[in-house]
Amino acid sequence: MGRPPEHLALEPLASSSSPPKSTKDAIGDKTQKPKILAVILDLDGTLLDTERATKSVFLEFLAKYGKTLNKEREQKREIGKTLKDSSTAIVEDYDLPLTPEQFIKEIIPMYQQKWKYVKALPGANRLIKHLHDHGVPTALASNSLREYIDAKISSHQGWREWFSVILGSDQVKAGKPSPDLFEEAARKMGVEAVHCLVIEDSMVGVKAANAAGMEVVAVPPHGEAAVCSSLANTVLHSLLEFQPEHWDLPPFQDWVDNALPIEPIYLSGLYVDGFVNEDTEDGKSALPDQVWGVFFGWAVMDMQKSYRVVVGIGSDHSSCSPQKKIQIHLGLNRKEISSLDAERLEECESIASAALDLPIFSQHAYVPLYPDTFFLEDMVATDELGT
Repeated sequence: MGRPPEHLALEPLASSSSPPKSTKDAIGDKTQKPKILAVILDLDGTLLDTERATKSVFLEFLAKYGKTLNKEREQKREIGKTLKDSSTAIVEDYDLPLTPEQFIKEIIPMYQQKWKYVKALPGANRLIKHLHDHGVPTALASNSLREYIDAKISSHQGWREWFSVILGSDQVKAGKPSPDLFEEAARKMGVEAVHCLVIEDSMVGVKAANAAGMEVVAVPPHGEAAVCSSLANTVLHSLLEFQPEHWDLPPFQDWVDNALPIEPIYLSGLYVDGFVNEDTEDGKSALPDQVWGVFFGWAVMDMQKSYRVVVGIGSDHSSCSPQKKIQIHLGLNRKEISSLDAERLEECESIASAALDLPIFSQHAYVPLYPDTFFLEDMVATDELGT
């Protein structure tokens, strides 16, 4: 028995485990596409893991009115709507003795207390800073009100400066799925809509980008991947998979011998027979959907010895719950290969061994573990097995 890994590294899943790709996807056919000159990003669910930071708020609010969460309904609820539209739906669905306006007035202060703890999703800081450093006009266009956007990004260093334009739904005639937000963002950046690339996590946002006549990359939760693929140019697991050069944008230059340093991801659970079982109150994975792939790095087990590990993270299709399946290969061996075939695991081991011997990564092998929490820190990613 022991704790899960302390330091891990990411490598994308093989194409057979990827979300459905759009038939509209023609990234390689650049002759038929206008040159991309600007990028427009959504906020909640695309750049920020807002849902997990604030999930307790809605439960507390419902309890206040003697209601309980309807998990099935919430799993089917369309994401990305305006505050007014989503509030109207919630009031009706739960038969709350409130108007949508009263609901907003009561619950927003509760959310505001949590917004400062919202973390950036994997690859978000990397992408925004990269675009800014290379002079690519970049807009933030969200269905949130502008004052809420400012509150959510206030604790994220550099974000206000890295965006050329920041727009909320209250600054245009109509929010998504209307194209107004994206069209206004393009106008403010001085770029024609046809030369803009939108990155979104919701079908609502994808529809808005289509209506604006813009190219669109979807990075949706797993439940919306299939439907987004019908309208998006391409669908990705996370922003870490985004390759700017496919859109005639400057490529990333931050790889270290096929390994990419990325930001901390946090996880807790129990390691048993090659797998980590997450310990969560609601049975839902504590990891965002964007944490998905084959990871490698350092692990500390039983609070004592450190190991080199390869870790596969994906959905547990054998269960009806939204839990993730987390498989660990200790010591870079091949004792547990039910999810990773031997050939692929051998390649992962080779990549991991080379990366973990580098000083930039090996220094983290002996970082002490805190008694009550553990960290997946100084993560690295490899593109050797990418889709």
